[in-house]
Amino acid sequence: MEIARTFAETRAGYEGRVGLLPTLGYFHEGHLALMDLLREKCDTLVVSLFVNPTQFDQSDDFAAYPRNEERDAALAEEHGTDILFAPAEEEVYPGPSITTVSVAGVTDEMEGRHRPGHFVGVATVVAKLFAGLNPDLAMFGRKDAQQVTVLRAMVRDLRFPIEIVQAPVVREPDGLALSSRNVRLDRMDREASLAISRGLFQAAEQVDAGERRGERLEATAMRSMKSLDVDYVKLASQATMKPIETLDEPAVLAVAANLGEVRLIDNVAFDIEGSIVTADRGILLESHSTLSAMP
Repeated sequence: MEIARTFAETRAGYEGRVGLLPTLGYFHEGHLALMDLLREKCDTLVVSLFVNPTQFDQSDDFAAYPRNEERDAALAEEHGTDILFAPAEEEVYPGPSITTVSVAGVTDEMEGRHRPGHFVGVATVVAKLFAGLNPDLAMFGRKDAQQVTVLRAMVRDLRFPIEIVQAPVVREPDGLALSSRNVRLDRMDREASLAISRGLFQAAEQVDAGERRGERLEATAMRSMKSLDVDYVKLASQATMKPIETLDEPAVLAVAANLGEVRLIDNVAFDIEGSIVTADRGILLESHSTLSAMP
């Protein structure tokens, strides 16, 4: 595996169809599952490792985000990565930035409402990665459902010749969605965090039983999380990320909650084919992730 520090150095190592997995680093089994899936779809697998400062709405969160390039490089190599693109900030932002990418509409609610500027940072840095690395396809996890919708809109509108592929949420055996931020949870908050997936799964069970009213599904999830500091629980359209009253189109039941200084997001996606509604609860690991062993 090659570790590249510049866009040009990365592009020089390409052969055939190029797949890109953009990440903030500090890899866990969710990232590794994406690498494995993308490895099957491309000839050159590129993983970017860059903690992007412009998508953090709080400087403390940016400073506290876990980093360990040596660990990440070893894991990426184990999972078939050909090139780890790990640039310095100056390579991505070579001077005062006067150009940003803002995607309207799909960023209005949920994360966009609670994290002003977040999606401008995400769209801008991903546009830089797409323009500078020129991949054929890019993969993202479904845990960041709104982000996937935002980036699909950006790719469509800016005519990037790139296919966006998404993959299911990966969870600890007890249901907690994997996130690099999980290592910052203390023991009590880690236990309390299970209320998030528990509430989402209870709502998914209601859907399986025929419930379609958004208000009921949101209330079910919220009851499980009543002791948490919840930013939102919303049933939203997958296409527009706008709240919907009835589950009559592909949707996500999305949650954001704060546990101490750690903010977690999660969702269950509902896919519809004909009259059949299928809840995507994600993938449960058979044993605890590498994050569980971290301090």
